[in-house]
Amino acid sequence: MPPKVEKLLLDIVLACDETAEFCRDKTWETFSQDRLLQSAVERQFEIMGEALYRLEKIDLENLHLKIPDYRKIIGLRNLLAHGYDIVDNVALWDFVVTKVPDLKKKAQAYDGR
Repeated sequence: MPPKVEKLLLDIVLACDETAEFCRDKTWETFSQDRLLQSAVERQFEIMGEALYRLEKIDLENLHLKIPDYRKIIGLRNLLAHGYDIVDNVALWDFVVTKVPDLKKKAQAYDGR
């Protein structure tokens, strides 16, 4: 696997780890009232989305196979960066709970073949 692909996958895994750490033992109620936590999570999703965007440019065929829903995460990154005033924190929390663990597993299992 090319070093650039490995680096992008590592960025995704680390951002997933950070998100999980930030949200460990947190509830929706805690998240919904903690602007600092929301900002930290948003930043990690920006990193995940940007890494997937860059990976799409250099390894599209494998990305489609290994992380089929990657476009949703890129879309979330774009929303966070450009539609900051319409971020849906319920959807963001749902991504934390339902998408982050799966994305981490897929990034770790990605072998570029």
